[in-house]
Amino acid sequence: MLSEHFKNKIYKDFDTVAYDSVFVKTMDSLAKGFINPKTVKAFYLEHKGSPELVTKFYTNGELDSLTAYLDNSKVHGFNPEIFKVSQIKSLLKELSDNKFKKVEESYPVIARLELLSANAYLNYNNFLKYGVVNPRNIFSRYYIKVKRPDSAGMIRLLSSENILDTLRAIQPSSVQYKALQKAFLNATDENERRILLVNMERFRWKMPETGSNYVQVNIPDFKLTWFDKADTVISMKVCVGGKRQNGYEEKLKAFAKSGNLDDKPKNHETPMLFSKINSIQANPVWNIPVSIAQSEIYWMARKDPYYLSNSNIKVYYKDKLIGEPDTINWSRYSRDKLPFKFKQGSGGGNALGKFKFIFDNSSSIYLHDTNNKNGFNLSNRAISHGCVRVEKPLEFAEKLVGDSYTYDKLRAEVDLPPIDSTHMKWYKKRMAAKADTSKSFQLKPAWFGPKKQVPIIITYITAWSQNDKIEYRPDIYQMDEKLWVAMKKFR
Repeated sequence: MLSEHFKNKIYKDFDTVAYDSVFVKTMDSLAKGFINPKTVKAFYLEHKGSPELVTKFYTNGELDSLTAYLDNSKVHGFNPEIFKVSQIKSLLKELSDNKFKKVEESYPVIARLELLSANAYLNYNNFLKYGVVNPRNIFSRYYIKVKRPDSAGMIRLLSSENILDTLRAIQPSSVQYKALQKAFLNATDENERRILLVNMERFRWKMPETGSNYVQVNIPDFKLTWFDKADTVISMKVCVGGKRQNGYEEKLKAFAKSGNLDDKPKNHETPMLFSKINSIQANPVWNIPVSIAQSEIYWMARKDPYYLSNSNIKVYYKDKLIGEPDTINWSRYSRDKLPFKFKQGSGGGNALGKFKFIFDNSSSIYLHDTNNKNGFNLSNRAISHGCVRVEKPLEFAEKLVGDSYTYDKLRAEVDLPPIDSTHMKWYKKRMAAKADTSKSFQLKPAWFGPKKQVPIIITYITAWSQNDKIEYRPDIYQMDEKLWVAMKKFR
C-alpha cells in the first residue's frame, strides 16, 4: 500500500518479522499510558501485529480526519493533547514526507502511528459515547446502571471499515447536550463553564432506557416532573434527603475506630436510582429504619413516656407486639443495641402522610406524602431522611391509576368523596363504619396498582436547558465538585 502510494521502492523490502519485533517493543512502551491496554493488545494479537488502521485509513485521509476530530474535541471540553494528537500529526507528517533512506527507518513511525491512533480513536469514541467517568466509581449512592464500554465493542470499533462514519455518528445529538455545549462555547466565566462541563458529562452517560413516558426527580431542582415525550404531564415540588454532615469522611473513620453511635456522622442524601413505580399504598404504615430509631425515636421515648402511643408508634420485640410500650424502661437499653422494631400506624400523624409510592430498589427509597407541608415552602428542600416527599400526592396518584373507578376507590380510602357520584356508596359505607361506635374501626393500608408500571429516575442535574435558556441549581450534595475532580485529567 505504501509502495504504491509513494511510488517508493524501499517499501517493497518491508520485512514483517523485523517490523513485528519493533511493534512489540513499541506496544510495551506505550501500553502503560493506555486506558484499555488489554483490549488493544488483544486486537493486535488477533491480527498478528498488522498495522490495520494505517493500512486502511492512511492513504484515504481518514487518519487526518481523526486528528481533525481530536483537535476539535475542545468543543466537548476536552484537551486534545489527552489523545496525543500532536504526536499523531507529527508521525503522519513524517510518514508523508517520504524521506526514509531504508525501509526499517519507517517501522517505529508506523508502529507508533498505528498504536497512538488506535488508542486515541478508542478513547475519543468512549468519552463521547459513554462519558469519561463512571459515576458508580466515584459516588457512593449512585445506583443507576450506566452502560460502559466493553472489550467486544472496542474490538469491533478497531475493526471498522470507515472511521469517518463512526466519528460522525458518535457526536452527542440530544437537545440538552447541544444546548449546554452552545452555552459552554459562549460562556466566559470559569465557574459557569465548569458547571456546564460537568453537566455535559452527565448527559454523555449511557442511562437506562426510560421510554418517552417516565417520572424524573431532579434532586438539585427539588422537583418531580412526569414527562410524556416533550410534554409535561404533571410537575411538583419535592423534599429530598438532607446533605451529609461536613467532614463526613473523617467522622466516618472516627466512628469506625470508636464504634460509638455518637461519633456516627449523618448521611441522609437521596440516592440516584432507576426503577419502575409498581404500587401505591394508601394509609401507609411506616416501618421506622434502625438509624432513625437509634438517633431519634429512642431519645424521644426516654424524654416522654407517652411519646410512642401519642405518635401511634407500635413497638415489637422479636416480632411480637408490646401492648404497653409506655411502660418500657428505656434506660435499661443502649441505643446501639436496641432489641425493638418500631412501626407507625396509618393515620393523620403518620410521617408518610396518606400515600406511599413504591418501586423496587436496594436502598428502601420511595416517594410519599407528608404530614408536614411546611417543607415545601422552603427554598432548600434537602430536609428528609432520604426518601422523597411529594407536594401533590393525590394528583400524582390520580395520574398513576389512570381511571376514575380506581381513583375514586383510592379517594374513599383516605376519606375523600368520589369524583363520580355513582361511586358514592363506597364513601358512605366507609364513613358509616368509622362513625359506628359499637365497633372499633381500624385504619389499615390499602394497595392500588398503577394502570401500568411507570419508569422513575432519581437523578442529579445542576444545569439544563428549559424554554431556550439554561437553568442553574445549587450543588447541594457537592457532587459537581467531586465529578470535576474526577474529570480533571481529561481537561
